[in-house]
Amino acid sequence: MSLHVYPRPITAAVVALAVLTGVGPAAAQNPPGSPSSTSQAPPQSPAGGEHAGHAMPSQKPDEHAAHDMPSTSRVGSGTSWLPDNSPMYAIHRQSAGWTLMGHGSVFLQYLHEAGARGSEQAGSINWLMGMAEHGAGAGRFTLRGMISAEPWTIGGCGYPDLLATGELCKGEPIHDRQHPHDAFMEIAAEYDRPLAGATRLQFYGGPAGEPALGPVAFMHRPSAMANPLAPVTHHWFDSTHITYGVATAGIYGSRWKVEGSVFNGREPDEERTDFDFGAMDSLSGRVWFLPAREWAVQVSAGHLNEAEAGHAGESPTDVGRVTASVSYQRQIGVGSMWANTIGWGRNSEAGADATHAWLIESSLAVKDRDVWYGRFETSGKSSHDLVAPGDGLFTVTKLQGGYTRYARGWKGLKPGVGVTVSAGIVPDELRPEYGGRLNAGFGAYFTLRPAMLGM
Repeated sequence: MSLHVYPRPITAAVVALAVLTGVGPAAAQNPPGSPSSTSQAPPQSPAGGEHAGHAMPSQKPDEHAAHDMPSTSRVGSGTSWLPDNSPMYAIHRQSAGWTLMGHGSVFLQYLHEAGARGSEQAGSINWLMGMAEHGAGAGRFTLRGMISAEPWTIGGCGYPDLLATGELCKGEPIHDRQHPHDAFMEIAAEYDRPLAGATRLQFYGGPAGEPALGPVAFMHRPSAMANPLAPVTHHWFDSTHITYGVATAGIYGSRWKVEGSVFNGREPDEERTDFDFGAMDSLSGRVWFLPAREWAVQVSAGHLNEAEAGHAGESPTDVGRVTASVSYQRQIGVGSMWANTIGWGRNSEAGADATHAWLIESSLAVKDRDVWYGRFETSGKSSHDLVAPGDGLFTVTKLQGGYTRYARGWKGLKPGVGVTVSAGIVPDELRPEYGGRLNAGFGAYFTLRPAMLGM
């Protein structure tokens, strides 16, 4: 086992998030023509827990009716949707007619996984995002950029995460680790405008972005925001959240959306600082339904061309993916939220049996100070994915949870400390590979993210 520490890049990531405070900790009015232009955005509270996705300040129910469009607080990663009652954690201001937003999350963590395949590592899981929105005729135009320092702050082939699989490193499938995110996670633009009545058109795309496939990416889901670790079922649900080449078109109303994407479905390579462009020959479609402010439901399917590396040096394999998810969030007091996500995913590859995955996440934030979170996952993974002997499928399960304690906000930022524990469970056939059917994991971390704008 090895211990990797990267003090300079970690410090740089923390400083970069702090620089976002220069955008301004105080919320201002949105420019004319923006969805919330009739009201004052809520001020930041002195406390803030989890970070939000690509969201703008929440609208009140009467504002929603007045503008004949959904609250923009529902916007998650890419063009995905969160429940309308989602809280917001960001830095926000208006400048020269533009509405500017800064989001992000930095973890400084130590992780240890036990067992024959266990390892330990110190490093930083992190991402930073900026948004700029301006009225454009009858609609609105938004620029988005998202970066990560993980190519420098996560050592080797990734951080320890027993039973995680996906992508390649040094010519071999990554297993029992979560690969670092690429330096450039999103460079995209969006245009949204009315079509007729409450119906609107949405166009999104760019050299780096997320197609209409799967639920909101895990780092933006309220049920997982305080959790530093990626799900081990990531590649059944939201692995396409970094795609090099994507174009999406959608039509939506106050409670529904239908959208489709063309994109490059190939996974990024292990060089995490470049752009892995390829033919935009993959397709996906997604339907959203939000029956009430507490709920968000999606069903999606896609064909990912040459998405997975071939077995034993063979050509890359196409993947057919189907996902369904339900998110439910309930506000239980000022600064307190119970958030939940249940998801199912199915991957099918030519010449191989289809595999299924289930995910259940829950997070309880109390007074924007104490956050408990948990995750249950089970999936079928091939011997190729797990780099295990034989040629079959194995059902593996992981339980993971933790607690984060946040301190008082400081200049629009919210520091916190936390711990996480886990248990990876494998079938008898994999006992020799893992050293036992159950292997424990532990982690401790410091975290820094924007404070909450209002809830």
